[in-house]
Amino acid sequence: MAKPLVLNFGGADLPLALAKVERSDLYGYVEIETLDEQGRKCAMATLANDGKCVMATGGIALASLSPDGQWMERKALIATDQNGQKITPVGSSYAAPVPLTQTATIDEYLEHNVRAVYQISSEADLSPLTNELKKGTIFKFPYSYRGGLEPDAAFLLLASDGTPFLAIGSPAKLEFVAFQNTAGVTPDEEEAAEEEESLDFGMM
Repeated sequence: MAKPLVLNFGGADLPLALAKVERSDLYGYVEIETLDEQGRKCAMATLANDGKCVMATGGIALASLSPDGQWMERKALIATDQNGQKITPVGSSYAAPVPLTQTATIDEYLEHNVRAVYQISSEADLSPLTNELKKGTIFKFPYSYRGGLEPDAAFLLLASDGTPFLAIGSPAKLEFVAFQNTAGVTPDEEEAAEEEESLDFGMM
């Protein structure tokens, strides 16, 4: 049985079981099988850069090498930011109860790219929490399954049918382009435009 995610609300620890909502649960899915001329199922493979070697699933792996080409163990690597400063890893959200103290607006929630949604259930009494969620409150907290360099953003909210959900995502990086933004025009193009505007078609 999976370890529950424990949230602390109103001074009480609430162990939650998370059930991931898959896209196929909502829309169904289509499975395509490719067969050879003898009716045998084909499997995906990768053609190497030499154009000769074919590698089946599981035949490719990532490795870390030092500047002099030596093999590096993952535990020996140190993560740094853009300024070269060491990044302090975050712990797993399942290691200790997570306090629900921070809330978010609907706009803040919509500013994130949600990559996973989980339906929440619990053997504990969730009525104090769901009563708060029914008011439209959205709780936000940092979330990391195993621990890592940076946590995701987790949003706890209520569906229209009263089911609590946990949405996991990261801030969206959007650039707004206004209608007033125009492409650069060279002086020659400006002069040509002025000549076209000054041309009297009644003369033709």
